[in-house]
Amino acid sequence: MAYEDGALLITGPVGVGKTTVAEAVGDLLAEARVPHAVIDLDWLRWSWPSPSDDPFNLGLELRNLGSVARNYLDAGARRLVLAGVVESRADRQRYVEALGVGLTVCRLSADLAVIRDRLVQRHDGDAEGLRWHLERSRELDRIFDRAQVEDFVVAADRAVAEVAEAVARAAGWR
Repeated sequence: MAYEDGALLITGPVGVGKTTVAEAVGDLLAEARVPHAVIDLDWLRWSWPSPSDDPFNLGLELRNLGSVARNYLDAGARRLVLAGVVESRADRQRYVEALGVGLTVCRLSADLAVIRDRLVQRHDGDAEGLRWHLERSRELDRIFDRAQVEDFVVAADRAVAEVAEAVARAAGWR
């Protein structure tokens, strides 16, 4: 179900382009003069060490998201564009609770070879980081196939502007 106003969470495997597409959707909203905010969820959980029972620091991310989302909404944002990973229906519900607004989830997809090429560029000179991100990307692809947390899927193996437009249209925001 898409919402006219509310939040759009763009998810997908590592390297698929979540943050880049979220920024481009934000640009489309700005062009349309729609009050909004773009939030990269990775930064809301970035701390060390993470709890042993929460290796990706989701609990901290959600607590921070609740505060940040409320601040943006109180400042007049009508739409929130989020870039991050949601691995289960239960976690999706936790995002809804943290946000306090309707949530639509878009899964970006791309052939793993395309993702690999992107990750190779991103992790040039970091063989260990590349290895970890490639494996995580494959793992997330399997998780998403099983969990089906998304409302719709958009192919992300084309120009960013085209992907952003397809995402915004599918969300009912164009």
